[in-house]
Amino acid sequence: MKRTLYRLLSCGLLGILAVSCSKDETVAPASAPTAVSQSFDATRDSHLTMGNPSGAITDATNSPNNYLMSKSQFALSYSRDKGKPNWVSWHLSSAWVGSTPRQDNFSADATLPSGWFRATTSSYTGSGFDRGHNCPSADRTGSVADNSATFLMTNMMPQSANNNQKAWANLENYCRTLINQGNELYIICGSYGTGGTGVNGYATTIAGGKITVPARCWKVIVVLPEGSSDASRVTTSTRVIAINTPNDQSVGTTWGTYRTSVDAIEAATGYNILSAVSSTVQSTIESRVDSGPTS
Repeated sequence: MKRTLYRLLSCGLLGILAVSCSKDETVAPASAPTAVSQSFDATRDSHLTMGNPSGAITDATNSPNNYLMSKSQFALSYSRDKGKPNWVSWHLSSAWVGSTPRQDNFSADATLPSGWFRATTSSYTGSGFDRGHNCPSADRTGSVADNSATFLMTNMMPQSANNNQKAWANLENYCRTLINQGNELYIICGSYGTGGTGVNGYATTIAGGKITVPARCWKVIVVLPEGSSDASRVTTSTRVIAINTPNDQSVGTTWGTYRTSVDAIEAATGYNILSAVSSTVQSTIESRVDSGPTS
């Protein structure tokens, strides 16, 4: 009897130890918390985040020469009497760039109000001026629809060949270099004045007087690291690039030569280009001439 009792006690003790060991093996040791890094994916944001420079409105009757047109790919103020945009504004990030090839399908903009002159590609034929993109084709390669939108004639201005193909093109390429470095850009550009010089000489209009040839072409670029709440992130240290070029054949390849201040462009055009930015910040960044890298 004692021997039987001893065996039972021994088995019970071994069972308890076995269960205890089993529980110890299934309990995972506590791990230290891992740090979470904050990052932002490129997005497609509003083209008027930095403001509506001329206060353009969608009223064809009362505002035919400051007519707001909002497209998925860009926004613009159009002038019926000049047959070209006053300005075009767009957001640029890597989210807008893909592998879609250049479509080269220049076409009239069917969304212009009924009865307005609608420029076609032939409106520029023999004029001596390029069909100068405001929003570049290469900034919109995410889809065929995006790229085709840049070939609407409402996105074009009569631009001298050297201006379009040299300084302007080099600045466009530099903008895409900036987004490849993790930035997003807000770009506003346009033209003003009357009379430019193309490969055929000086002219004030083309297309039988229906399209005004501008005297100057300008562009403003706000450079921000990828993020959100973009207008509120513009500070006095934000890089802002502004250029103002003559619309003639004297323009060279170095866009940095034509840097100016936003204030100077606003004085020439009457626009408030970064109206959505804090007025305190505007006073600093708009008076400054960029001196950063050009490539």
